[in-house]
Amino acid sequence: MSGTSERTVTEPEKFVFDEHVDALNVRIVGGAVNVVGTDGGPARVEVTEIDGPPLKVRLCGSTLTVAYDDLPWKGFLKWWDRVGRRRHAVVSLAVPQRTRVEVGVVGAGAVISGISGPTSVQGVNGDTTLVGLTGPVRAHTVAGSVEAQSVSGDIEVNTVSGDLTVVEGSGSAVKADSVSGTMVLDLDPTAGADVRLTTVSGAIAIRVPDPGDAEVNANTTCGSVSCAFDELHVTSRWGARNISGRIGNGSTRLRASTVSGAIALLRRPPFEEAEGAADAPGPAGPVGPAGIPGPEGDAPSSRKDR
Repeated sequence: MSGTSERTVTEPEKFVFDEHVDALNVRIVGGAVNVVGTDGGPARVEVTEIDGPPLKVRLCGSTLTVAYDDLPWKGFLKWWDRVGRRRHAVVSLAVPQRTRVEVGVVGAGAVISGISGPTSVQGVNGDTTLVGLTGPVRAHTVAGSVEAQSVSGDIEVNTVSGDLTVVEGSGSAVKADSVSGTMVLDLDPTAGADVRLTTVSGAIAIRVPDPGDAEVNANTTCGSVSCAFDELHVTSRWGARNISGRIGNGSTRLRASTVSGAIALLRRPPFEEAEGAADAPGPAGPVGPAGIPGPEGDAPSSRKDR
């Protein structure tokens, strides 16, 4: 395909675009979307499975769209297949790393990797995996989980019941809100980073480097708390519990709040110590929220307040 053009896809098909692509918009129902950022070469689209209404593949200027005509981006989270027809599509795309990416999935999974441009994901009953993204990330889901691995861009996540997992997050800002989803974060934030987490009934588990630099204020109205840092204060008043204080010079701001969920602040040992522990025999420590080792297993100085 070349120039400004549109194709209707009713069966598995591949497309290669010689034109420059700097924006991608994908909206599907059922199946899966896989987006990969590449160093060079033309943008490519491969539809490997499709069932139900046709997909439209459209190139308009430098914007590439793969979507159903009746599935708009605006108001996406309120949409469902109103006419009840079966839909299923599996789509793989390769685009330049700097591409601005928008992906919407209903009952489908999405995997996005290697993108340095802004990334936006909206999902209804679909899980999202983000790997190696260096640009800003926004994810809004109704019931799907969000997993971010080695993401160095700023992260903003809103979920209703979906869980959030961040592994090796090193961005300058992480903001997450959820009603009942669990939040598990393994962070190595940049100096001056701002981390803000809020849930109603979901548990929150945060692991920060040791030694680390963070100003901490974490509280739960009626859940339990665990803290692996002796320099932080754990207080309890009228059933509410709070972890507060400073680790190191406090260059990172860490705020976490939940109504009925538990909060665990865990210690990640230095790389050399962690590597040695992995080689040593012996039982693993207790397990905290969402399977992360509890404070007792992280350091001898760990303590808990229930």
